[in-house]
Parts: sequence; C-alpha cells; structure tokens
Amino acid sequence: MSEKRLPNILFIMADQHRADCLGAYGNTDIRTPHLDQLAADGVVYESHFCNAPVCTPSRYSTLTGLHPHQHLGWTNRCTIQPELGTYPKTLKRAGYTTAAIGKMHLTPTYQDVGFDRMELVEQNGDGRYEDDYHRYLQNLGLIDYVDLLDQVNEYRQQAPEHYWDSRGAMVSDLPEEHHSTAWIGRRGLAEIDKWGDGGNLLFLSFVKPHHPFDPPASWSEMYDPDALKLLPGWTESCLPRDLEKHTGFFPHEQLTEQQLRLCMSYYYATISHIDHYIGNIVELLKHKGLYDNTLILYTSDHGEYLGFHHLLLKQNYMYDPLVRVPLIVKYPGMSAAGERCAELTSGIDVTATLAAVAGEQPGPDMTGVDLTAPLAGRRYVFSENAKGEQYMVRSRSHKLILCKDDAKSLFFDLQRDPLEMTNLYADEAYRDMIAEHKAALHQMILFDAPAPVFLYEDAKLLEAPNVPSAGAQVPAFAGWVREKMNEALTREP
Repeated sequence: MSEKRLPNILFIMADQHRADCLGAYGNTDIRTPHLDQLAADGVVYESHFCNAPVCTPSRYSTLTGLHPHQHLGWTNRCTIQPELGTYPKTLKRAGYTTAAIGKMHLTPTYQDVGFDRMELVEQNGDGRYEDDYHRYLQNLGLIDYVDLLDQVNEYRQQAPEHYWDSRGAMVSDLPEEHHSTAWIGRRGLAEIDKWGDGGNLLFLSFVKPHHPFDPPASWSEMYDPDALKLLPGWTESCLPRDLEKHTGFFPHEQLTEQQLRLCMSYYYATISHIDHYIGNIVELLKHKGLYDNTLILYTSDHGEYLGFHHLLLKQNYMYDPLVRVPLIVKYPGMSAAGERCAELTSGIDVTATLAAVAGEQPGPDMTGVDLTAPLAGRRYVFSENAKGEQYMVRSRSHKLILCKDDAKSLFFDLQRDPLEMTNLYADEAYRDMIAEHKAALHQMILFDAPAPVFLYEDAKLLEAPNVPSAGAQVPAFAGWVREKMNEALTREP
C-alpha cells in the first residue's frame, strides 16, 4: 500500500472525561457542537470502558493493547517495558509518520514508545519540569499557578482558602492563549497543516478536563452553575462504604451542592474549550481535503464522579461514571456514519483498531478487538486498579467489583439498580452469577490475556569478575560449541 493511500489517523484523548458529559451521549446542558458533529459522521460506542481508573495505567493499556497486569504499569510513575509492542510502533512499520502532542504521562518523560516526535504537556511528577509546555511558559515568565496548587503537594499544603472552598474550581491564572488546551490545540493545528495525503498519525492528548477545573477567562463564564442539571447518581450524603474506601482528594462528606455546581460549570467549560480546538482541527482537515481519508478517534483515559454518590474526582470504587468513557470514531470514507454501538468495548480495542485501519496485524500479545470488524457480542469488559487491589468485571446487565479485601467487594444488578446503590455481593440469589463474573476474570488473567515476554538486553549487569560484558563472549563460545559439535557429528557412524 503506498503512503498516499494510507489513511491519516488523528487519535484525540482527553483526561478524566466521563461519557455522559457530551451532547452526543445525551447531555443537554453541555455545548460540544464539534464533537457532536464528529459523532454524527462516525460511530458512538455507548458502552466503552477504560482498563484502569488512573491516568498512566489506562494510557499504557491504549498504547500497548494490554491490561495493566500485563504491561505492569500500575501507577502514575512507571515505565513501559521497552520490548512491548505499541500502536505507534505498529503504524511506523506500516509506513506512518508518527507524532504525539500533549500529555503522555510517561516515566521517563520522553520514553521512546514509537513516536517520531513528541511535544509534551505534563501535569504530574517530574514531567512538568521537563516538558515543552512548561519551558514555553518559563520563556514567557509565566507559571500555571492554579495547576501547581492542585498538583504539587508542596504548594497544595500552602493553598489559600479559596482553593479548598471551590474544590479547585478556579479561573485559570493564564491568558487563554497560554492555557494548556490552547497550546495543545495550536500545536495540533500546526502538525496537521504539514500533513500530506496520507500516512500520518497524530496522538493529540489534552490535559483537561482533569482537575483542577480551571478554564481561562471568558470560557469560565460559559455556564451558569445554577442552571445545570445535576448528573444521575447525586446523593445528599456519602455512602458509608465509599467513605471507608477513600475520604477524597477534597473531603467528600463536606461537598455541598453549590460547590458541585461550580465544579460542573468549570468542568463543562474545559470540555467546551477542547471542543473548540477540535472544531478548528476538523475545519483544517476539510480545507486540506483530508477529512474523508482521516480516522478520528476521541476518547478519555478515565472518567469522573462529579457528584455521583456525593463523590468528586476519582480514588474510590470503579463505579460507571469513573470507568465508562466516551469513544467516538469517525472512520475513513465516512463508513458507518451515524451509527451507535451498544456492544461492550474496551480501551485495549484502540490498539487493534488502529492497526487494522493501517492494514497491519496487532502484536501477538495484544488482546483487544478490532472495532472495524463485526463485534461478536463480548460478554465482559475488565478494569484493574492498584496492583490487583480492585478489579471490575462488567457485563451488559451486572457488575462485579472484586477487592483484595473480600469484605469490600461489591456486586450490582444494573438493570434494577443502574446507580449502583445496593450491594448484592452477599445475596445468595446472585451467588451463581457472581461466580460467573469471577470465572470470567480468572479466564482473562490466566488464559485470554497471556503475559507478554519481557526482553531488555541492555539491562544492568551484576558487576563481578565472573560476569562477562553483555554478548562479548557469545560468538567465541558459540564457535567453540559448533566446533565440538562438528567433531562429535563426524564420529557418528
């Protein structure tokens, strides 16, 4: 296949974007006209779930097509095993030029995972002191003050009262043109402006709507907090089991409806801000005549409680608002435009799908489903957290949250209890169904998702007199063995 015939691929990832906070998913308050139009031109996957409720583990799953227990990236500070396959490596084999702009959340910050170039915007850990965006701000004499208050413990401990009262929902201290969303959007436009007819991959990864909820001025005025409808699942107080699980980044039990409404208005504003730049990018693709031949995929690494069970942000049980995320795919040639898919889909499916669009096979260890092929009615999807401390097994109608401390495990009948209020884990009437969900998890871990081979030949060696340099004696020793074998073989009758 020639380069000109290869479709372009634009993979857009948001951070902490729950599925029902998009017009295309039925939210009538939020304004996302460009993503809604993308949905009209593509396929909306209505039951899409991330593989982990934490940034880096989930992102590593979409990169590698592997569950966290396979790629072993359990926390926000971990490294992708160098020998693992990734979708940018797969696409490079197919002849693609590959670039990443925005948030990667890698350790080390610029780890080579298959992209030709990376221009980064990081938020957590050392990455923010090494990336392109914060060097850009430094050259302007600027810092992202609100983000630093929220993300760096040294400053959070000194945060003013307003930060705590607003739950980190504050107007950005940066002018719009220097906000991370604008920087990422502009860099994305510049990258696409260089595209030719085909064979280009851009991973465009926005930091928002991840907390702090800090839209820049003017965008911050887009939504009236009092006019918003609270999302399904808001309760007047926390459930005891949720408080026992985690008291919150901000104390959950102290969350008021007024604070939640402010958070919602700014959370929505950061999503609309992203939508604006996606609209600019789509307009450029159309102007260049590339829109029809470009696959555009929009998703998020995980969701957000935003009031569900009186919770905010994440760090609790894997309830649906946290693990159900948007997935919109506009396929080349506008195939399947306007369709909605109710089948269960998973973050690991992204890798297999991008490989298929490029005409390649996914790596042998990758277990995701190619979404361009007819879906065969997957029965379960899985999510994992904290090195096996918590697993989710989700079917169309039920959900098991299996905890290392079995006394905290949960089971829900989602047809009768879609808001996941009543725990049926100890209910004898559901014993067989719970066993089926557990069996599916065991099958996935032991058989359906075999662990990949880890080979890193440059690993540090033991320093001792008897240890040769890596590979140095292999040719000579192999030659000696070959000579001895030849002697032995000539003595054979």
